Parts: sequence; structure tokens; C-alpha cells
Amino acid sequence: QVQLVESGGGLVQVGESLRLSCAASGRSISMYAMGWFRQAPGKEREFVARITWAGSTDYADSVKGRFTISRDNAKITLYLQMNNLKPEDAAVYFCAARRGASSTSVLAYDYWGQGTQVTVSS
Repeated sequence: QVQLVESGGGLVQVGESLRLSCAASGRSISMYAMGWFRQAPGKEREFVARITWAGSTDYADSVKGRFTISRDNAKITLYLQMNNLKPEDAAVYFCAARRGASSTSVLAYDYWGQGTQVTVSS
């Protein structure tokens, strides 16, 4: 079993930055692919970014150039640096982990955190 706990969410102004963290415990995730997803009220959970165990990354078009996903396998932590935040970025952000190849699909992930709220005020 893998337990994931997100932190770092909050209220920011348009154009500001936040860094989300996702701490993993229970089992080493060094060989797991990981991802960030988000869910706004009334909308489905959507892919934001993913990273392979080797560090290769991929992003949703809506966040490319503004968000950066990274991982520290020694600290067993996943990060999402979010810059130039926009009102449409407001959502609950979830981290997720899966064995094997990374994926943009919600259904592909085995483990999920409880989420952290990001609010962007204009």
C-alpha cells in the first residue's frame, strides 16, 4: 500500500505562484509513475502533469510553460510548481501513483491522495 498526502494549497491572486507537495509513505515509490490531477466544482477530474520513475515529464496543454512537476525519490515526495496562476486553475489538486508506465488517465492510477484546494482570486 502507498499513502499519499498533499499539501501546499491555498488562496492566491492571479499571476502568483504556489508549490504543491505530495508526501508518500508505506512503500518506496521510486519505481512508480506519478501524476497530478485536478477537479473543479461540477467538473470531472482532469490530468495536469505526470512524471515517470526516471524523471520524464508531460503536461496538459493548459498548464504547459507554467507548471513544473518534479520528484525527489530520496525524500519520497512529488512536487508541482505552479506559476502565473489563472482563475481557471482553481480546483482541488490530487496526486496519484501507479506501478508501471505513467498515464494521463484517472483510471490508470492505483493510489490517490485526499487533495489540496487551490483558489485563485482575480
